[in-house]
Amino acid sequence: MAKAVDCEFSILGDGPPLFLVHGIGAARDTWRFLMPHLTSKFTVVSYDLRGHGTSPDTGPEFGLDELVADLEQVRVRSGFEKIHIAGHSLGGMIGPAYARAYPERTLSLGLLSTAAFRTGDDSQKVWGVVKAMEEKGVENVLQTLIDRWYTDNFISKHPEIVERRLKQVVGTDAEVFLNVFRIYAGTEMSPWLHEVSVPSLILTGETDGGCSPRLNRKIHDAMPNSRLVILPDLKHSILLEAGEEVAHHISDFIGALSN
Repeated sequence: MAKAVDCEFSILGDGPPLFLVHGIGAARDTWRFLMPHLTSKFTVVSYDLRGHGTSPDTGPEFGLDELVADLEQVRVRSGFEKIHIAGHSLGGMIGPAYARAYPERTLSLGLLSTAAFRTGDDSQKVWGVVKAMEEKGVENVLQTLIDRWYTDNFISKHPEIVERRLKQVVGTDAEVFLNVFRIYAGTEMSPWLHEVSVPSLILTGETDGGCSPRLNRKIHDAMPNSRLVILPDLKHSILLEAGEEVAHHISDFIGALSN
């Protein structure tokens, strides 16, 4: 049985409970550009993964099961019986894994900029990033990640947002960052995604290299109750680059479930 830790979380807004799960080396503030729209329609619960933000650092010895247990602990502590979940990148793997473990607790899923059905070449590329960070240090490989995360136009127009994200990554314990990157690289949802039958929004950027439309179409085909949205021109960091647009897709998707 995976042992949970008490992650730090925030509750804002009013309406159906929507839990937000961030990705590698981030924190709950990565949802800040979505919050004005989401909190007007949902009770939004956002939290910091273990070892991230202000949550406890338990060291790097944990896997996807522990991250699922942490999410369930946040649900229990926040007092909601059934929840909508939206997760970005690694968070888009935690959400479906949670729904598989707790189908009776899950109302819907948002799989944002995540990956499954990787080919051997896809896996080699993502493990190559991990290996480069292990050998050269996380900070020395960050420029490569920036180019994967943001469009050139956004980098030039919003250097302060990019810089804030870099500081957030550097401020995350390197071993924790590498561990969650390994979880992201090593998790393959394809054997069990077809078991997840809750309504699911699958959304990614058109030019996201690691979480491409090609992979997300396969996710959509595997999940029996899903909607696929491809955001034109965007790369991986859709929450910071197009937060309001992503928020609208999430709220429209959940809203349609009650109609």
